[in-house]
Amino acid sequence: MMSSTIRLIMTLLIWVFLLSACALISAPEPTGTPEPPDKILFVGNSFTFWNQGVDYHMELLAASANPPWVIEAESIVKGGAALKTMWEYTKAPNLIGEGDYDVVVLQEDIPETDVDTFHEYARKFVKEIKKTGAEPVLFMAWSYERLGWITMEEIARAHRDIATELGVDVAPVGLAWQRAMKERPDLDMYGSDREHPSIYGTCLTLYVLYATIFGQSPVGLSYQFADKIDRDSVEQERKQWDITKDEVAFLQRIAWEAVQEYQAQQ
Repeated sequence: MMSSTIRLIMTLLIWVFLLSACALISAPEPTGTPEPPDKILFVGNSFTFWNQGVDYHMELLAASANPPWVIEAESIVKGGAALKTMWEYTKAPNLIGEGDYDVVVLQEDIPETDVDTFHEYARKFVKEIKKTGAEPVLFMAWSYERLGWITMEEIARAHRDIATELGVDVAPVGLAWQRAMKERPDLDMYGSDREHPSIYGTCLTLYVLYATIFGQSPVGLSYQFADKIDRDSVEQERKQWDITKDEVAFLQRIAWEAVQEYQAQQ
């Protein structure tokens, strides 16, 4: 007959086996790092194409990640245009339908239009984008002095309302600008015309877009912002922007904090 000791050992082994099997069955699938988009389209006006364009810098910014993310970023832009103009007078809708994009970023300029019109054309664009299987992202820009009829808080509310209705993400760029200038007034996000972005404004804009699109912190990204290479130049060197590592680190932190805070409030 089987001794009581052997029987006890076998019983314990059976229980260990059963518990291990249950743990394997109930354990969630590992998520890992989300796959980056392969192709991004930016739709907007001069806020999108200023300082060489967010599409140009986004490719290089993503490539500086560890591991590097190789993406293709494009833009369709028109100076002074609101989304209404981009829908009615450019090839943006056709490009979205034919371009096989993973993400389409829509940049509105609400001081150039009104909230109701923004919402109307955001709906049109988002419907077209979702038909292709791409993810829409709303690029929340900033208020400015020339058209001061709307506050930053009202711009943020307009984006939050339509994003909730349509179930899309928002890159809270304007709120990040506000946060950065409150903490460090010496870093002015506005350029000399008090409307378009300065070097700091463009850098912070890119970090907020990166954090929103890729779902990862931009802190530590090594890309040094630079002008486009002059293809006719003998030297073939990029002209570095006048921005320090300390300033870059500050803007990266502000971008990540602003995105996290905005998403926590949704």
